[in-house]
Amino acid sequence: MADTKRLAFSIIQFLHDQLSSGGLSSDAQESLEVAIQCLETAFGISVEDQSLAVSQSLPEVFASATKQTGATQDKTSSSSDSPSEEQLAEAEHLKTDGNNQMKVENFSAAVEFYSKAIQLNPQNAVYYCNRAAAYSKLGNYAGAVQDCERAIGIDPNYSKAYGRMGLALASLNKYSEAVSYYKKALELDPDNDTYKVNLQIAEQKMKETQSSPAGGLGGVDLAGLLSNPGFMNMASNLMNNPQVQQLMSGMMSGAYGPMGGATLPGAAPTPATAAATAATATAGAGGGGGGGGDLSSLIQAGQQFAQQMQQQNPELIEQLRSQMRSRPPSSAGNDEP
Repeated sequence: MADTKRLAFSIIQFLHDQLSSGGLSSDAQESLEVAIQCLETAFGISVEDQSLAVSQSLPEVFASATKQTGATQDKTSSSSDSPSEEQLAEAEHLKTDGNNQMKVENFSAAVEFYSKAIQLNPQNAVYYCNRAAAYSKLGNYAGAVQDCERAIGIDPNYSKAYGRMGLALASLNKYSEAVSYYKKALELDPDNDTYKVNLQIAEQKMKETQSSPAGGLGGVDLAGLLSNPGFMNMASNLMNNPQVQQLMSGMMSGAYGPMGGATLPGAAPTPATAAATAATATAGAGGGGGGGGDLSSLIQAGQQFAQQMQQQNPELIEQLRSQMRSRPPSSAGNDEP
């Protein structure tokens, strides 16, 4: 009963405050006065009974209650919007399925899997970045740009999203923008040789300073690539592969035809030779080179070498081929779990 009287007192006090505030019509004031008298009579209290006063006024109690209710609603809404553990697991499974489709070059199916993963967990930057790679393979570079933007919006420190954005922009011949994204990718991942090489190629395109065919292969600035530390580092790593060493030794010894005097038979293959061979092999694979028997044998062996390099750095091979075919590059590769 005491709490009831306190509540009634708080209401009477609130009505008195409204009367004191002014701004009410005479009819409204009269109605409030009647309400106060009715409450005082019903509960046997008076506005003078200060012993019934509580620490907070009625408006303060109401404001506190509504604030707590709003916070609870926001928490409930946030909880309902967040994916469940089962949904998160299913999204990861779908991403893996998408990655597997990318490996077998079924890019349309990969897009579908990544899209389903995004529906279950739209706050995962990897799903957008992977779908961007699939879109690029399908020639949908605008879609790739949009997905990379979404990935970067979710995770501004996701270097691969910047790298794939660079590839998509380069494919749209927006080389100056591609350069800026490659630089950001390198800022986040300074030891990534792929970004270094792609940045150099984009800068060459942007400045339109490609060497003539006499100074390179199919329009590729071979001298520039051979002086690029990132490119040479990849070639050096590739030369540690036993299969590549055997292949190069056969090429050097003349098993696949002469190398045009570039290396003497029996000489140890070097990273520079490997790099040059990669460019030559890429030209043959992309442009369908031909000619005499020796050259055909060289290209055939070089294509095997290019396959090895493709496995190590697919994005670089795509860039080289795009230059030789005078077509924009496409992205490659996926995030693994």
